[in-house]
Amino acid sequence: MEEVVRLSELRKAYYSDYEQLKELLSQSSHSFDNDMIDKAYNLALEAHKDQRRISGIPYILHPTSVACILAELGMDTESIVAALLHDVVEDTNYTLQDIEKIFSKDISVLVDGVTKLGKIPYSSREEQQAENIRKMLLAMSKDIRVIIIKLADRLHNMRTIECMEPQKRRDKALENMEVYAPIAHRLGIRTIKEELEDLSLKYLDPVAYKEIEDALELRREDREKFLSIIKKRIKEKVSPFIKDNYLEGRVKSINGIYRKMFVKGYMMEEIYDIYAVRVIVDTVNDCYNVLGIIHEAFRPIPNRFKDYISTPKPNMYQSLHTTVIGKEEIPFEVQIRTWEMHHTAEYGIAAHWKYKLGINKGNDSLEKRLMWIKNIIENQKEEVDAIDLVRTIKSDLVPEEVFVLTPKGEVINLPTGATVIDFAYAIHSEVGNRMIGAKVDKRIVPFDYKVQTGQIIEILTTKEASHGPSRDWLKIVKTSEARSKIRQWFKRERREENIAEGKTEVEREFKRIGINLTSDEMQEFLSSIAERQHCRDINHLYEAIGYGGIQLVRLIPIIKEEYNKLKRTKEPIKINEIISEKKNESAKGVIIDGIDNCLIKFSKCCNPIPGDEIIGFITRGYGVSLHKRNCVNVPMDIDKSEQKERWVKAHWAQNEKNDFESNVRVLSTDRTGLLADITISLSSIHIPIHALNAGKLKNGNVVIYLKITVKNMENLKSIMSRLRKINGVIDVERK
Repeated sequence: MEEVVRLSELRKAYYSDYEQLKELLSQSSHSFDNDMIDKAYNLALEAHKDQRRISGIPYILHPTSVACILAELGMDTESIVAALLHDVVEDTNYTLQDIEKIFSKDISVLVDGVTKLGKIPYSSREEQQAENIRKMLLAMSKDIRVIIIKLADRLHNMRTIECMEPQKRRDKALENMEVYAPIAHRLGIRTIKEELEDLSLKYLDPVAYKEIEDALELRREDREKFLSIIKKRIKEKVSPFIKDNYLEGRVKSINGIYRKMFVKGYMMEEIYDIYAVRVIVDTVNDCYNVLGIIHEAFRPIPNRFKDYISTPKPNMYQSLHTTVIGKEEIPFEVQIRTWEMHHTAEYGIAAHWKYKLGINKGNDSLEKRLMWIKNIIENQKEEVDAIDLVRTIKSDLVPEEVFVLTPKGEVINLPTGATVIDFAYAIHSEVGNRMIGAKVDKRIVPFDYKVQTGQIIEILTTKEASHGPSRDWLKIVKTSEARSKIRQWFKRERREENIAEGKTEVEREFKRIGINLTSDEMQEFLSSIAERQHCRDINHLYEAIGYGGIQLVRLIPIIKEEYNKLKRTKEPIKINEIISEKKNESAKGVIIDGIDNCLIKFSKCCNPIPGDEIIGFITRGYGVSLHKRNCVNVPMDIDKSEQKERWVKAHWAQNEKNDFESNVRVLSTDRTGLLADITISLSSIHIPIHALNAGKLKNGNVVIYLKITVKNMENLKSIMSRLRKINGVIDVERK
């Protein structure tokens, strides 16, 4: 009875948030199964009732907010329900079978696609990330709604990420930039892509973000006035000829400006498309008529016209872009499109639900838009190195593309940086395999030549069936499609050669890193490595290394881990190995639970000092290594780690008097005398500096790394506060 009353109180407390979702659904032109949505919300509320986010807010607010984002995108009932339930399987006692039984198979598939592989042990964060993305792509190939729910989940996480640790914020932001924003771009969901990029940039380069944000804010009134004048002028010119037209102004995203300023080196004044006006009309003919009117009313800037209507982007974006200058001598971009093109540009694949553009099977437009997912899955079938999948996302889904032509005039789009080899394999695998050369605009070019938009490319081939690609091409090509087809050729045509090549490479690498095993031990050892890499046997592992399916350099951490594990089973650790002949004075003011008179070593990865929460790790022959509890090298859940018996509780002794080293990072504007002021400030309070490194950032600021001696956390905070008061210092943080 008490539980029922408590849930009733919870529903009242979060009623307004759920009401916001219901309000969004009621404003939609779609019809929803409100009973099913209510059922999903109540189940999620009950499942998450005792859980809170890191910020302290009730957990239920997160899935409700994700559902609101999907409602704004116009998604359907099943997507909304899956959003409400997307963390239930991962974080509570409910299973996928429960979800299928209570709701449906389709909803359980959506929830499973979004659920991370958190319970499976991986050797590195990168491998776990890659496997999660692989799972998500496989789920996407069956139901594209999986990634739309995941993008909404990511977006809300970024909106509320302020409470997380700085390093975790940067890790999430980098993953967004490398994986999720490119996927949102390829799906054409501009609203999510741009917000994800801007929020991620805020944590990856906060100084540059603030600089651009402030510059835009300073010009806000002038910008609004300028866009208003331009829209009025265009309206007056267009309306007499095309009565049904709609105009809106937009400002380039902060990340878009950042890429131009800090990556390509432009000044703010040199970015011509900061301001843009969209003209939306009814037909394609109207688009080209508006273009003529615009070019007559304003002065076009040469080489700034792009026709994405006749040549759509890979995400099916269509629009006419032209940059012009008016009386004010301020350049601005004009984008001209139909309403259907506008829906696709704003919502991408989600427009098929929001505007009912057609989601039935056999829809050619939808099939074409999702072909890239099938290509990635197809190209990854032969791969056993999961981390290659992340590289595929980074290389194949970059926003920048080039458009090149075959001699017959067919347009082929490739990522920026693609070579003539990539072009050959984009035509057909046999064209690439038999390639002996290439001509660009009728001139012979080398194999590593990077193609440019508008070039006509001819691939020279041989009729010899035995001819094949070179292994060196794997280091040249940009696209995963070309890389995969080259590897497939070597796998198919050169199996024995691959096994020999792989075996030689393994033996050479083992000798380099000092792995010495008997023949039987080596067989057992390599079998374990092969199993972890999803290989059938050792020869399959050699073969994959030989043709490049597995990068041996990436296996080194796994190999070392397995080797150490093998040695540990033959030589079990004993507590008395860490006992020191010295007494407690060697413990440097640290008490280790259950162990007396032991050597203490402060780990260099996190440099713990009094005031930090600490934990010890029993090493072999070097005593106990002391770490901060939140150090990246300490497992989140000790009880589930493979070496849990070697982690021991530790705490600081009272009245600790020792000195400790700590690393501090100072971010400052560049000025004469800065280093002198820092050293004088520290020497005046008798703080020794053991190391000092300084470097200049691309935005003109400088970053300084200091290794200093401190007494404890309070002492360190006082020092950092003192450094912040120095003229020009922007931020000071402990590293």
